[in-house]
Amino acid sequence: MPVIPSHFIGALSALALLTPASAYAASAPASVTPPAHGPGRAGDFFADLPKGGDLHNHLSGAVTTEFLIELAAEDGLCITTDTTTAVPPPCGAGTRPAADAVTDAAFRQQVIRAWSMQDFPADGNGHDHFFATFGKFGEVTWRHPGRMLAEVAGSAARQNQFYLETMISPASGQARELADRVGYDADLDRMHDKLLAGGGLDAVVRQARADADSTDVEFRTAAHCDTPQPDDACSLPYRWISQVARAGTPERVFTQMALGMRLAERDPRFVAVNLVQPEDDPVALRDYRLHMRMLNYLKTQYPKAHITLHAGELVPGLVKPEDLTFHIREAAQTGRAERIGHGVSVLHEDRWESLMRYMAERRIAVEVPFHSNEQILRVSGDAHPFATYRRHGVPVVLATDDPGVSRIEITDEYRRAAEMYGLGYPELKDLARASLEHSFLPGRGLWNRDVRTGYRPTGACAKERQGAEHPGERCARFLKASPKAQVEWRQEAAFQRFETDHVRATRPGSH
Repeated sequence: MPVIPSHFIGALSALALLTPASAYAASAPASVTPPAHGPGRAGDFFADLPKGGDLHNHLSGAVTTEFLIELAAEDGLCITTDTTTAVPPPCGAGTRPAADAVTDAAFRQQVIRAWSMQDFPADGNGHDHFFATFGKFGEVTWRHPGRMLAEVAGSAARQNQFYLETMISPASGQARELADRVGYDADLDRMHDKLLAGGGLDAVVRQARADADSTDVEFRTAAHCDTPQPDDACSLPYRWISQVARAGTPERVFTQMALGMRLAERDPRFVAVNLVQPEDDPVALRDYRLHMRMLNYLKTQYPKAHITLHAGELVPGLVKPEDLTFHIREAAQTGRAERIGHGVSVLHEDRWESLMRYMAERRIAVEVPFHSNEQILRVSGDAHPFATYRRHGVPVVLATDDPGVSRIEITDEYRRAAEMYGLGYPELKDLARASLEHSFLPGRGLWNRDVRTGYRPTGACAKERQGAEHPGERCARFLKASPKAQVEWRQEAAFQRFETDHVRATRPGSH
């Protein structure tokens, strides 16, 4: 019999008895408090729960460490014995073959601890260790993006997710060469013209699209998508978000931004740009406002491209007090971010309540990865602004960030939301809906969300049973025209199955 938190049983039973119209009303927040579980107790309820999409996911940090070791061994890479860093062959003095980490249990554990947060002490410097992992396994990750995507997408699909936006650095070498050749011009309009001159930026765009083609082929092969027995990954729609390395020179940052936004307007597989690397890096701090102005300018050139930004991944003591007072506001207002990643330092922002009103009114969602916030910043529970965002009507979506590094899955994030903040099934359901509604998939969604009453169906499918196998003709036409609504419809069908299965499991005599 599936394991179901007892405090959810009443809510599920009530949902099963409601008419379709009143079932939508049940998605409004309710004070259903789940039980506390010990660490690592998954339970079928959270594993089976439909969990929307993952909108804040770095591909290289999402892959399990065990899979990275497997790839490194296959490619004949070496691992240094002093820093546990993957390097190209041959394996000379001071290195060991990566294949040793497959057969030598002690060495394997050493690599896992160096490349992830496994067994990292609670009082250690999680910030530095977390970010250092990327340099240690970086030699592995650029070689097989399609295989990594197949592993990450497969994991998401098996956890009942329906969509993935994952971050990569497209044509990074070519973008760097173009930036260095052109140099920096403080006149951003002139700088953009220089990138376009002679087809320079378009050549990098072509390379990025060719790389994406190769990744798609590798993904489909690895996931057996064109065989009679495709893997779970093949059922998961995915899109790319272009990473911009915020610690780079101004010309490199601007070039990566322009590349990502030009890609988003020319290739439907790419949807947005995002700034990555530690927000507290000295260069990132120095140039923060400059980066926001760059994005503001480029949005005028590429109005259809989306922007989502890491902002507020900071705490007191990590940066000067004044650096805590403006990053999220600058990202939302100057950088034109449609979503904010992390947003942990929001209560230290100047006029933070007015900032939250601004975000709520404009539906600027916050991407919350609980585990990486705790591992990097030591922020969790009441110290985390998750509940404050929700009280002020700011949309919140749960995300994994770097689940391979964190050693977690999206299921762990939903479980933590329930345990730490007393959320019941209706609230978890709305978090899952929010993650699809705030995705960058094209088309209109199914929902109209009110802070007081939760999600309500709107538009052509408003009078339909959401997720029905055979929607009416008008609704079917709408779904056909909207990739976003299609994915949301799939999730609603999954909610119906989930509620039916778990209510049945609670009845006397069920097995």
